[in-house]
Amino acid sequence: MPLALHPENQHYFLFRGKPTALITSGEHYGAVLNLEFDYVKYLDTLAKDGLNLTRTFSGAYVEPHGAFNIASNTLAPGAGRFICPWARSDTPGYANGGNKFDLTKWDENYFKRLKDFVAQAGKRGIVVEMNLFCPMYDESQWRLSPQNAINNANGIGEVARTNVYTLDKNNGLLAVQEALVRKIVDELNGFDNLYYEICNEPYFGGVTMEWQRRIADVIVDTEKSLGPPPHAGGYHLISQNIANNKAKVENPHPAVSIFNFHYASPPDTVAMNYALNKVIGDNETGFRGTNDLPYRVEAWSFILAGGGLFNHLDYSFVAGREDGTFVYPAKQPGGGNPDFRKQMKVLRDFINGFNFVKMKPLNSVLSAHASDAPRAYVLAEPDKAYAIYLAPDGEKPMPREAVVSLELPSSSYRAEWVNPLTGKVDKRETVKSKKNLVMLTSPPYREDIALKLIKK
Repeated sequence: MPLALHPENQHYFLFRGKPTALITSGEHYGAVLNLEFDYVKYLDTLAKDGLNLTRTFSGAYVEPHGAFNIASNTLAPGAGRFICPWARSDTPGYANGGNKFDLTKWDENYFKRLKDFVAQAGKRGIVVEMNLFCPMYDESQWRLSPQNAINNANGIGEVARTNVYTLDKNNGLLAVQEALVRKIVDELNGFDNLYYEICNEPYFGGVTMEWQRRIADVIVDTEKSLGPPPHAGGYHLISQNIANNKAKVENPHPAVSIFNFHYASPPDTVAMNYALNKVIGDNETGFRGTNDLPYRVEAWSFILAGGGLFNHLDYSFVAGREDGTFVYPAKQPGGGNPDFRKQMKVLRDFINGFNFVKMKPLNSVLSAHASDAPRAYVLAEPDKAYAIYLAPDGEKPMPREAVVSLELPSSSYRAEWVNPLTGKVDKRETVKSKKNLVMLTSPPYREDIALKLIKK
């Protein structure tokens, strides 16, 4: 069966028979559309690093060099090295080299590359977020889009960039977009390691909610038209990107099962939307410097707040450095590196050390904690297991020691204090609840710390 919501707890996934939280640190979404990018080497790196998710953009959107100050941007292919679902025409004049596109014909080499990418990811246990569309943030992206009339031989798309993703102002693009969705869904129908995201950051660039709902309908209708699900259990999940940081989801489309946010730190949006009983994800990070700490804190806080998906945007993956070793300049709008990916594996190993589908956010058991670590997140299987993360207040490392007070049923508990930087257990102890209260003192630490508490 394809990736699904877990039937016992739909805040998490069921993937190949196992409860799954998707945690990764992946490249900037150009693995398929950029012909210079060796995606097999990239996927090997993710698998070696113990990560299980990647995002990729369809090619309906592409970026120019220098966009967002990103060095060696994988979404900005070199001249003539951009491949997308639409075939090239016989008409010269595409803005970034080669012929214009024909929006009525498919490039079968693109779909061969796309399907191989998803297949190679599947062999390594990696889920692919297939992101179908992205708004045009400014004119520089619109000038490169195949949907722009200047770049296709069909005369379609002679509109403002803010009218591209609308139902009524698109000058023929809606039919092209619907055909693209149907084609991608058809081509990827047999893969189990896949979900669809309607549109990256639709809250920019004039993308309308009505258009997003229409695209969700097209995905659903196309899968139904293909007959019974390719694997027993259901169709592919659909994700909607809701907001930067946080927002309360209103009137969700019934087919949407994943609600993704960007830069969701602190993770307030998880609690705001937990009652939806769907996966809440943080699938893009950045704009907080290039150091590891802010993104590690974002990841741990989000997952321990009850999120089911985290994707750090990792700028160390570029064409020619698909092993994630590119050393980017200090002006890069985010981070990522081999050491950070090890830290994400520590998080994944930590959460996998619990029967997490039995758990829920339960900060109410935390009666007090250290004044120098005021942010705490608790996931709990009440009366059995507790996962606790103490986040630093600020980003300056300093010696500290936390005292944690938990209101727990009378019993004995095994405690392990885990270093999120290294994964090392810095302290083990057995503690007893006295008068329904457990008091624990952490080992000394400098940045953040996690606690695993299991009833004996």
